[in-house]
Amino acid sequence: MEPTGDAYMRRPLLAALTAVMLLQACGGGFSARLNPFNWFKRSAPAEVVVVEAGAVTDARPLVERVVSLNIDSYPGGAIVRATGLPPTQGWWDAELVARPLDENGVLVYDFHVFPPKTPTGTGPQQSREIAVAADLSTRELAAVRQIVVQGANDARSARR
Repeated sequence: MEPTGDAYMRRPLLAALTAVMLLQACGGGFSARLNPFNWFKRSAPAEVVVVEAGAVTDARPLVERVVSLNIDSYPGGAIVRATGLPPTQGWWDAELVARPLDENGVLVYDFHVFPPKTPTGTGPQQSREIAVAADLSTRELAAVRQIVVQGANDARSARR
C-alpha cells in the first residue's frame, strides 16, 4: 500500500523535531565554544599589565579606574565596551588603544583619556563615568583568548 500525503508530511516534521532536540542536548562542551553568544560573558578584575619604558606613544594618561567591561558579539565580530572613572569631571577624548596580541592570546587595551583643561569639581560617580568602545572583526578575534582593559590603578578582563 502506498503512503498517503499525511505520511510524507510527518517524515520531515519528525526529522526536524529530532534535529532540534539533538542540537538542544548539545548545549555544553565543544559546541558551546563555537557559539559566539557564549564568548566573553563576564568580566572580572585583573592585574594591570606593566608597560615597558619608552613603549607608550599616547600622550593621554590612563583613566584612574575601569568600572566595567562588556564584549558584545555581532555577526561580523565583537564590540569591546568599557566604562572608566576619572577622579573629576571634564575628562575628554577617551579611546581604547590596543597593544599587540601576546603569544597567549591576550589582547590588552589601554584606556586613555585627556584631563580637563581647567580645574573641575568631583561630582558624583555617575557624572564622571566615561564610556568608550572598540570594534574587533571575526578575523581579529580568531586568536584572542582574553581581552583586558586597563586603567592607571586597575584592570578588567573577560575570557572565552
